[in-house]
Amino acid sequence: MNLCNINHGFNYELEKLCRIFMPYEKINILNEIKPDEVYAVCRLERESKEARAELFAYGKEYTCGSRFEGDGDKDAELCLASCLYRCFSKATGYTAEWGLLTGVRPVKLYSRMCREVGKEETDRYFKERLFVSEDKINLCYSTMEPEENIIAKSRPQSFSLYVSVPFCPSRCSYCSFVSHSVDKADKLIEPYCELLCKEIAETARIAKENKLKLETVYIGGGTPTALSAEQLRKVMSAIAENFDLSGILEYTVEAGRPDATDKDKLIAIKEGGATRISVNPQTMNNSVLEAIGRKHTAEQTVETFKLARSLGFDNINMDLIAGLPTDTLDGFKRTIDEILELDPESVTVHSLSIKKASGISASGAFPDAEVGKTASDMVRYAKDTLEGSGILPYYMYRQSKTVGNLENVGYAKRGAECLYNVYIMDETHTILACGASAVTKLREPDGPFIDRIYNFKYPYEYISRFDELIERKKGITEFYRQYKHTK
Repeated sequence: MNLCNINHGFNYELEKLCRIFMPYEKINILNEIKPDEVYAVCRLERESKEARAELFAYGKEYTCGSRFEGDGDKDAELCLASCLYRCFSKATGYTAEWGLLTGVRPVKLYSRMCREVGKEETDRYFKERLFVSEDKINLCYSTMEPEENIIAKSRPQSFSLYVSVPFCPSRCSYCSFVSHSVDKADKLIEPYCELLCKEIAETARIAKENKLKLETVYIGGGTPTALSAEQLRKVMSAIAENFDLSGILEYTVEAGRPDATDKDKLIAIKEGGATRISVNPQTMNNSVLEAIGRKHTAEQTVETFKLARSLGFDNINMDLIAGLPTDTLDGFKRTIDEILELDPESVTVHSLSIKKASGISASGAFPDAEVGKTASDMVRYAKDTLEGSGILPYYMYRQSKTVGNLENVGYAKRGAECLYNVYIMDETHTILACGASAVTKLREPDGPFIDRIYNFKYPYEYISRFDELIERKKGITEFYRQYKHTK
């Protein structure tokens, strides 16, 4: 698709808007008109304060024009985006429930506006200017308070620890994370664990040096239980021996896939200090599991969940995905109903996001429209059913290239919310990260500034360039030297 922008430079936001309707297409941004099978011309006339969008798609033309008030770029950009959005809606017959919004954290915008202009004016702006549906406005409102309560627990010196285990039993078709199947990366796992323990120790030393206080721990991946029980003990012992865990608020381990989790591993996780785990089926439909490359059954999910309960885990999350290939609305409803029978403390409902690095591909005219409508019905059923069972929304974020331009929502019984999920998505405080592909996010105490330190992406790089990685960790101390109250 060609996006032809005339007399303005609003490239980023208009490209993101096009991806709501054409998430898998390459979008070429031009400052001249160049026809293609699908192309849009977005014109701006600042003197007359006129915005106009023209969409040419598969032999048909759609146009929309409007005038904007004010002289700033914000008003002009919003007006032009509104015109282009209306053109796409006419062409596809599809109205995105998040309207023009393309950002990762809509609740952050909603919360800020509520503080500044009040709820009534915020709701009006979201509905009339951004075209957000009433359901999504209500979701923002119901998520805002629990998020704010969790954020309030953090202090200027607070931080969370993230530990990456980038290995899986097999790679799912929708996955875009840096993860390696165990059969292909088996020889890397042991040396990786050895070095990961060293990085954990060095990270703890730096945290103490800067007088930081650990609030939450999260071991994710990949699939952490792709490690052996002995390797899990080794990594979790390194955390316990180097960090003060006596006052932490939460310790999560993604037990993840049932085909990688057994009794010995769950015992190792429990004895290692975890207070919360995830058992992640994604779906309870065996044919869908097969279609996405999962090597386990729904029955194994039930067995793993019940085993974890019998071992004393009293805070278990389950991850699901709406919009998976071959899944149907009725199939997704059965998944929700079966999950509720297990009575987990929390359920995270993701909407399928198709990235370039995943194995799924899509093509055709506006491929997201029909799938998006089904996925929207799925997430609506999940919300209504979970809330009816006392499992309430507490955090929400969005990704690009998501079917239906939808969202990911964490639901939990009150008191069982995952604090780390909120802290990482809100960028509430510093996240010190260890392992391949992990990213340390340094948050300015009492301020908005964020700096990042990147670890090497792949396990083989992590192993071969470990000394260089440790050298980068000095950037943490350099960052905190700027702030007196960490001394």
